[in-house]
Amino acid sequence: MSEDLNALHEDAAARIASASDATALDAVRVEMLGKKGRITALLKTLGGMDPDTRRSFGAQVNETKQALIEQINSRRETLEREAIDARLQGEAIDVTLPGRGLEYGGAHPIRRVIDRISALFGTIGFETVEGPEVEDDYHNFEALNFPPNHPARAMHDTFYVGEGSRVLRTHTSSVQIRMMEQREPPLRIIAPGRVYRCDSDRTHSPMFHQLEGLYVARGVSFADLRADLKAFLSAFFEREVKTRFRPSYFPFTEPSCEVDIHYEDLNGRAGWMEILGCGMVHPNVLRAAGIDPEIYTGYAFGMGMERMAMLRYGVDDLRLFFENDLRFLSQFQ
Repeated sequence: MSEDLNALHEDAAARIASASDATALDAVRVEMLGKKGRITALLKTLGGMDPDTRRSFGAQVNETKQALIEQINSRRETLEREAIDARLQGEAIDVTLPGRGLEYGGAHPIRRVIDRISALFGTIGFETVEGPEVEDDYHNFEALNFPPNHPARAMHDTFYVGEGSRVLRTHTSSVQIRMMEQREPPLRIIAPGRVYRCDSDRTHSPMFHQLEGLYVARGVSFADLRADLKAFLSAFFEREVKTRFRPSYFPFTEPSCEVDIHYEDLNGRAGWMEILGCGMVHPNVLRAAGIDPEIYTGYAFGMGMERMAMLRYGVDDLRLFFENDLRFLSQFQ
């Protein structure tokens, strides 16, 4: 039996040493040491032997078992090291090659304009706030004094979501309502963000960016509105800007104005261009937000960021901002 055990050990040791991978090594382990393995079978025969033989042969079988376990573990470690060495060799990096360099990104021109305007209004105490892009009818229309039959509520002007009264917001004025509901005056905020309307051409997009401002406190007047907007426009365009406040109508302000700036094109032709809308916050809007119009007054204004970017950078087609052509966008970095 000892000779058979020695032969078994030599055969197993040779196969362990020649195992080329973990799969082959595991096959030897199962054959020798598994539940139905050859060493396990020898251990099961010990019960039928006399005590002296069982003691002597059992010790030999256990020694062979431990030796095989150590040989298998040693071979496994060797195979793992060889695999790591082969992988490192195959994935070696040639450190003598020149570096590829870093390509730096930059802010989108619309983002740059929003940040610039936010910073300018921040110098006079305006806080930048945001709100949801999917709005309910109340915050988008009703609280802003839109009558039920107003054209802006029609399907051809507004994107409705689902079967209910949810809409993709048509302006960021809804953020003004939410802020007035949440905070007590004095309140001085600007609300930039994406808005959505059913419109698309060279100067309009179904999705565009708007920035609206709101100032509510005791004694706020139209003179405050006019002075703040004139100062802002001159700072934004970095020159003295000639402005014109032209009477207009918005449901949420009274009185209301369109603000025009005087410009001159590359061919020397001059004229007026509408750039934003503004007005004194309508008393009904203040009441809807829980603010007493007998105590507080306020002004509001709103402008399209794409139009401001087009004027600042001399772009004549709004759609260029959304085509993601790096040749166009890299000009603003």
